[in-house]
Amino acid sequence: MKIEILGVGCLKCKQLTANAEAAVKDLNIQAEIGKVTDIDKIIEYGVMMAPALAVDGKVVSAGKVLSKDEIKKFILK
Repeated sequence: MKIEILGVGCLKCKQLTANAEAAVKDLNIQAEIGKVTDIDKIIEYGVMMAPALAVDGKVVSAGKVLSKDEIKKFILK
């Protein structure tokens, strides 16, 4: 599983990253968590508001910081 945080590195992006890491740890699964900070790449995903969360290449949220529990729901789908 690949989880990506899309954003330029703002405080909200960092919080979303921490929440994603906590969700993966709670679920005890293997997942690669990466950051996409290149504006052109973020736009390629169709994201206009950061931070955004993509799971296996599909954007599941944009413009808000999801909680750990909200992220778990997207991981388990």
